[in-house]
Amino acid sequence: MGNGEGPTLITSVQRAFRLMEAVGAHECGAPAKQLARETGLPLATTYHLLRTLAHDGYIRKLNDGGFVLGEKLTTLHAGGRGQALLSRVRPALAALRDELSAAAYLTFYEDGEIRVAEIVDGPRAPRVDLWVGFEDAGHATALGKCVLSELDDEARDDYLARHPLADLTPRTITGRAELLRRLGTTPLTPAVTDMEEYALGTFCVAVPVYSGETLGALGVSLRADRIARINEIRNRLIPTAGRVTRGLSLTI
Repeated sequence: MGNGEGPTLITSVQRAFRLMEAVGAHECGAPAKQLARETGLPLATTYHLLRTLAHDGYIRKLNDGGFVLGEKLTTLHAGGRGQALLSRVRPALAALRDELSAAAYLTFYEDGEIRVAEIVDGPRAPRVDLWVGFEDAGHATALGKCVLSELDDEARDDYLARHPLADLTPRTITGRAELLRRLGTTPLTPAVTDMEEYALGTFCVAVPVYSGETLGALGVSLRADRIARINEIRNRLIPTAGRVTRGLSLTI
């Protein structure tokens, strides 16, 4: 154990937070000496913490020597907001899982990629083995194809130009023309399916959702021998997707 001399790690963290609070109180920035006075920190300690926080992106030094909050805090805030939004819709996903005995998935199209935001599964509703990332399997999953079907031509062409139509199972659609034809003729609209195209023995159904302007998809995966329930699944997914979209679109 230490001898008690010098600041502890907790004290250093507390000082760093106090310093960031002081920086945040000055929209146009404040110099190190002023921040030291406002926080009651020694000037040397203030300089050291400012250099460390600036190096990690939590604050930014202006040309005039003042300090303002950095982009790293904006990223943290956005991540926290995203988690808060997801917490609103997890009960709807859990209810969907329990009613259909199927794992529920939520994906979004962000920065040109299809990304999984949430999976709600359980012992009686195991998730499919994600042996290929969703970013590279949009053509083979109901969630991915649902997103692709909702994109405009330019965005869809951009995605397909960057992602080869890999042959994941014998049922995977690997021809661009055939994929586009299937996307335009989905009999369960707005629901989209994949029939063992991503993983043998599994079929999935997905419908579109939105988080503000961000497009996404809500879906479930089931064993292939439960395909007879497909209309029931579609009819359960659609109202749940509406509730998820409303929950994600509420401001925090």
